[in-house]
Amino acid sequence: MAGSPYDPSRAPVAYGRRAVPQLFSELQQQEAPRRLRALASLCDLLRDPERISCTVSGGFLEQLKVLLKDEDSIVRAKTCELLHLLTAHRIGRQALLSSSFLPHLSELMDDSSSSCRRNVQRVLNRLTLMPAGAEALLTLVPKLMLKLREEEEDVQVLLLSTLSSCSCLDPLPALASDGVSLLLHKLSDSSTDIRREATAALMALSVCEDGMRQVCEEEEVLPVLVDLLRDEDVEVQANAAGVIMYAAITNEGKQQCLDLDVIPILLSLVSQDGEEEKDKERKKALVMYSLRALTALAEAPQGRCLLLEQLPLLGRRSEAAEEDQDIRRNAQNAVRVITWTPCNTGEL
Repeated sequence: MAGSPYDPSRAPVAYGRRAVPQLFSELQQQEAPRRLRALASLCDLLRDPERISCTVSGGFLEQLKVLLKDEDSIVRAKTCELLHLLTAHRIGRQALLSSSFLPHLSELMDDSSSSCRRNVQRVLNRLTLMPAGAEALLTLVPKLMLKLREEEEDVQVLLLSTLSSCSCLDPLPALASDGVSLLLHKLSDSSTDIRREATAALMALSVCEDGMRQVCEEEEVLPVLVDLLRDEDVEVQANAAGVIMYAAITNEGKQQCLDLDVIPILLSLVSQDGEEEKDKERKKALVMYSLRALTALAEAPQGRCLLLEQLPLLGRRSEAAEEDQDIRRNAQNAVRVITWTPCNTGEL
């Protein structure tokens, strides 16, 4: 055995390559305390990527499926913690997907243990780091949406992040599950993290035509988003501007945004500059989405009239040599749309 101080909460660990197989053999013991000690030691070991590779290549994952159904809730929670550590690396994420763990994890979303449910959501969130993982989780989107109504704040953040990743791949499952209405109730949450993730998820839903339509049809959504343009968190502001940008593509969205007098707010956001380099990076998305939203609103006669008066501001952002290239290009496009006039056909 490795020479280290004795810890009664952990199982003794064999030296070298024998460590992982020895601990997995301990997991087959009937006594729950022995299984828990083995799980605790495995959690320590699997912080090392080489141990993850050994676990996957050794074919030990099937044993964990059995533990996910253990009668002891602490064993189930600790097993999910172990899976979370496995998914820290690509090889572990791929192994979980190929080993059909999702049905077992889906069942544990309703577990009586809050610790177990939290760890399940951590695993699912990690799986969405891979496109294949996000695609596999699309079938769970309806259940994930329902869980938003029940879970604690930190788990809601995980749920929203997972939903955002899945919806970036395909927004239709969330839209079919009343996603816009459910997310609306999270937009005004007191938690900055929840507002940030909720607006990001809503932006993912707004990309497609059906999403834009639902955002406009849900009466309270755009007014709340306009308020969020003044949020203290830059990412919340940027995500809100992103949803408005997509909604303004539709005629109904344009009119609602104009009625909400959003143009002065967007212009003030466009005029902002980050004093430090990190501020510029954080605000780049906000400025770009705001410019694109203004461009869409300029396609309406009322919007064009209002924006013609603000050409000097937009002109500065479109011409400054020191301006970020992407921002400059979006500002130039905004100016082009605002100043567009139909051809004089009489001279042809």
